[in-house]
Amino acid sequence: MNQIIKTSDPAVKALCPVAESEGIATVFDRYQAQQPQCGFGSLGLCCRICWKGPCRVDPFGDGPQAGICGATRDTIVARNVTRMMAAGAAAHSEHARHVALAMQRVGKGQLPAYQIRDPQKLFRIAEKLGIETQDRDMLDVAYDVASKSLEDFQNQDHHKGCNWISSSLPQKRLNRLKQLGVLPHNIDATVAQIMARTHIGCDAEPQNVFLGGIRGALADFNGMALGTELSDVMFGTPSPIVTEANIGVIEKDAVNIAVNGHNPLLSEVICDVAREMNDIAKAAGAAKGINIVGICCTGNEVMMRHGIPLATNYLSQEMAILTGALDAMVLDVQCIMPSLPQIGNCFHTEVITTSDENRIQSARHVSFHEENAVENAREVIQYAINAYTRRDPKKINIPAIKQTAVVGFSAEAIVAALAKLDANDPLKPLVDNIVNGNIQGVALFAGCNSTQTTQDESYQVIAKILAANNILLLATGCGAGAFAKHGLMTPEATKQYAGESLKAVLTAIGEAAGLNGPLPLVLHMGSCVDNSRAVALATALANRLGVDLSDLPVVASAPEAMSEKAIAIASWGVAIGLPTHLGTMPQVTGSDAVTELMQQGAKDLFGGYFLIETDPKLAGNKLVDVIKQKRQGLGI
Repeated sequence: MNQIIKTSDPAVKALCPVAESEGIATVFDRYQAQQPQCGFGSLGLCCRICWKGPCRVDPFGDGPQAGICGATRDTIVARNVTRMMAAGAAAHSEHARHVALAMQRVGKGQLPAYQIRDPQKLFRIAEKLGIETQDRDMLDVAYDVASKSLEDFQNQDHHKGCNWISSSLPQKRLNRLKQLGVLPHNIDATVAQIMARTHIGCDAEPQNVFLGGIRGALADFNGMALGTELSDVMFGTPSPIVTEANIGVIEKDAVNIAVNGHNPLLSEVICDVAREMNDIAKAAGAAKGINIVGICCTGNEVMMRHGIPLATNYLSQEMAILTGALDAMVLDVQCIMPSLPQIGNCFHTEVITTSDENRIQSARHVSFHEENAVENAREVIQYAINAYTRRDPKKINIPAIKQTAVVGFSAEAIVAALAKLDANDPLKPLVDNIVNGNIQGVALFAGCNSTQTTQDESYQVIAKILAANNILLLATGCGAGAFAKHGLMTPEATKQYAGESLKAVLTAIGEAAGLNGPLPLVLHMGSCVDNSRAVALATALANRLGVDLSDLPVVASAPEAMSEKAIAIASWGVAIGLPTHLGTMPQVTGSDAVTELMQQGAKDLFGGYFLIETDPKLAGNKLVDVIKQKRQGLGI
């Protein structure tokens, strides 16, 4: 195979020749085999909604200019991107539903494997949702919080917004969204309505279709906020912890188990049970016992709560198996490559699916249910130990590449660090330094990896430009993984890349917090579902300054946006007022009307808009200009 490897990760570059020598096709080979990709699909100009088609609109005007039913390019593109928003909302909210249902059963004492690890946050959330807490048992409050959260999937009153979005955004923003008719009242109903209105013969007005998608994207935000906050209650609110990242965290003399996906319900228990089974692994010959590593967002979840090292992010998940030392990869949901069992079969690796709704051909399946969580965890760990005994020493090839990473900056952790400077008013140091210009603004990095770009590179290029211009950097998901793998979540990176005033602020906070140095250059806020943490921080700033979110010098960037979830995240970012950069060309450019709507049209409606720029250097400079314009608007 003639490989073209689009990655900036040296560990991935070191392992791709292993795949070539073994005759194994990786994600990079499959991308190359797809070239040239369908030009109609890349522009969003193909429609498969009915069986009269598929229909395609000719972008040059020479061929068909409408589908068989008469749907124009604008209608087709708007329907396609709106359906992507619905799928993203469904994915994140299903995660949230799973956590809420589990917490409801914890409140009833039905799941002994789980507990309430942050009761203080539980009671804060209860008060936020209007639930009585005075003199009440903790588990009863947990049940009511979970039940109130589940109302966001069930409420049928169109005039009542979802509980979580209504309690998570500034009132000025809520008023604007309500006026535009895009506040969701029910996550499930919103997703269903999008699918209904984009069915053949229904909504064909591009702006109306798109606004329906925005309602779905805001349902995605509601689900993310719900899932993040309840996970903190059950598993603990993250605080800074030092760990490591990249393929080198896999150890030759240990039973290596990777947890991969997005849902922490099983991975949390695996971390606990692995300690109990460590001696069994040693008895099987693994001198270092069991080594849990993370991949993708399940990796982010266990990394920020337990310090579990992160092996890699989405695009290079196959590489963990190519080391020849991964004994099991335990999969839950979302962003999991169906290629994994095929590659596992070339080695000794057990690839184990655990969700009955997310199975993969040729993978071993262990049906996970919360009431059997401990037994399920023991079963998958034992499969890993058994696999360890089948290793081929000649196939072990672990690149000695890893970086230190300081992770776990929840909104609460950031406020706690600021409180070291001003205990009575923790937000004051942040507000003061934004107003005086020591911190020019804030940027949130989110999104995925994509073969359309060079893996991880755009994240690094843009972050270094923003940091040099004294912009505070936050990150979640595979973006956070990119920064962790490349050493940008360390105090040393702050010293090397931050502008002088940003460096001074991060140093003052870090030293006050007892870190003997600055905070990391990029603050790790969690998995992709945890983007709501950044919104919580931005909302606190907006409320403090008495402005809307769209007025703040805050931007978002998704340099490698790839999945439907990323489209939903970017869309709600725009809806709440954030200028949002996309570094992957979205599949909407076949319609001038939709492209215009996503940019200037969205800016007029929401104050936020999509900034599309595939060149990372240009993107970084454009985001700096946006921050400056926002500061001018505030007169600071």
